[in-house]
Amino acid sequence: MTRWGLIGASTIAKEWVIGAIRATGGEVVSVMSTNAERGRDYAQANGIAKSVTSLDDIVGDAGVDAIYISTTNELHLEQAIAAARAGKHVLCEKPLALTLDDALAMVKAARDAGVVFATNHHLRNAASHRAMRDAITAGRIGKPLAARVFHAVYLPPHLQGWRLDKPQAGGGVILDITVHDADTLRFVLNDDPVEAVAFSQTGGMGQAGLEDAVMGVLRFKSGVIAQFHDAFTTRFAETGFEVHGTEGSLIARNVMTQKPVGSVVLRNAEGEQELKLDQRNLYEAGLQSFHDAISGKGKPSATGEDGVWSLATGLAVVKSAATGKAVAIEARL
Repeated sequence: MTRWGLIGASTIAKEWVIGAIRATGGEVVSVMSTNAERGRDYAQANGIAKSVTSLDDIVGDAGVDAIYISTTNELHLEQAIAAARAGKHVLCEKPLALTLDDALAMVKAARDAGVVFATNHHLRNAASHRAMRDAITAGRIGKPLAARVFHAVYLPPHLQGWRLDKPQAGGGVILDITVHDADTLRFVLNDDPVEAVAFSQTGGMGQAGLEDAVMGVLRFKSGVIAQFHDAFTTRFAETGFEVHGTEGSLIARNVMTQKPVGSVVLRNAEGEQELKLDQRNLYEAGLQSFHDAISGKGKPSATGEDGVWSLATGLAVVKSAATGKAVAIEARL
């Protein structure tokens, strides 16, 4: 049984990750929060035996095998490297860091230490996206030509803190949502992006210069172009993901979500066919692959290198939105 420590007494851990760890055979034994009272309350509310207040206390605990990091983005670098050097396997929230150099340093530290390092890109675990990837691989839409992702949602009040007003913590919709689009596109298309162009918007929620919406286009190595729209400000839209090829289209609806829901339709000359989806909790699927990787059976569903790619794409989108120019994407792996 893998024994987990949580760095960050976070909402995502409470709502999704703790349950997924337990459902896949792991045990959560400790949580770290720099606020001692918050840590104690969180541990008690979530059935965790121990709460600590320092990074050294949790990464130095011999009773912890793996670390889940869900603090604000500027803290990931130090925490991930400390955990890896202490011999702990690491699952880190996205974006991995605020700079590409930092993300690459995190991946290198884990590689040097011989530990499993993964990025918590949950969407590639969705049955919808796996069915789309399989259909493309099987040639069911011919040669892919274009894709569309619409991931414009309304950020709920309990999450409207640092994402909207702390640039130093890596807030803003691009590093929060666009990185998910980038990873899901890479996974579904089995292709890497090479260029980005984008425009961002501050529609009333973002503060301190942070964007709360963005639209743009990615160009991939194969020549596929992919349009994306991400936002914190859109109360009544649905999410979706489309891939259009020479022989057909895949139309997915309500799939850019944490929940195992949504549908995928294959549309071609023969008409429309809804694909059968083996729906499963996305985080449980991700934690199962992580536990398997620790046991030497395969890789995590999203590796550290995948996290580097999504960050590189997000940073290119940020730069393009700021300069008004197309920006090359280079993961430097």
